Amino acid sequence: MAIERLFRRRRTRGEGREVPDLWIRCQACGSQLYKKDLEQNLGVCPHCGHHHRIPVEDWVRILADEGSFEAITGKVRPVDALSFVDTEPYPERLARYQQKTGRPDAIYGGRATIGGVKSVLLVMDYAFAGGSMGSVVGEEIARGAELAAREDRALVIVTASGGARMQEGALSLMQMAKTTMALEFVFQKRLPYVSILTHPTTGGVTASFATLADVILAEPDALIGFAGPRVIKQTIRQDLPEGFQRSEFLLKHGLLDAVVDRRKLKEELVRVLRLFSEDPDAA
Repeated sequence: MAIERLFRRRRTRGEGREVPDLWIRCQACGSQLYKKDLEQNLGVCPHCGHHHRIPVEDWVRILADEGSFEAITGKVRPVDALSFVDTEPYPERLARYQQKTGRPDAIYGGRATIGGVKSVLLVMDYAFAGGSMGSVVGEEIARGAELAAREDRALVIVTASGGARMQEGALSLMQMAKTTMALEFVFQKRLPYVSILTHPTTGGVTASFATLADVILAEPDALIGFAGPRVIKQTIRQDLPEGFQRSEFLLKHGLLDAVVDRRKLKEELVRVLRLFSEDPDAA
């Protein structure tokens, strides 16, 4: 009996309390990373350089000048126009994502200055339904482009998306045309549009506004493409080059203008915006 008590697990002081998760494993190299250190490094692994996904609010903090951001999104809400049901009704799926992210749909943005250059900054939220582009995302991007043109601002869009939102069917696919046409307002005013492609940027987003920018930047090793590699291979019946949908391969073949480490991204973005501005020395 005494031996049994010796090996019996004792309840430690404070056991049962919620303990904060302070560590995270790098998705690429497997290193254990202290979360606060990773956040201070802008979500980039200090060991292998892997770019972890970060919240959309962090993108605003990284790119917008401090205190300059004024939100313009969040007033348009999605509807279930098709009464769509797959594994669950679409309204229930939406409610779950809205509760998780605290926003009505997969985009967040507003007015800001970036290196002193007046801009409209829009960021797609992969945490909301994989950043899929439904009617609200398309509408907010179109409104952002129109606002940029109306107020003579640069347009900057950070993309992260699995493509069209299947629960909205053809209404989702129509957003490709809507966003493309809205960019004409920016182009007609000869205002700069910079697209920043993050992992992953795929489907209808890649096939529309994401790759129509004056300057297209991408993060290292980001997956960028339209269809998946298996679908492409089955369609063309050819073996595909290794890494053919990664940002470095696409840079080599002319789709991108630069692959930029996130820690240097604002510096590069400011340089680009000032080159396009009327006053290159704007501060």
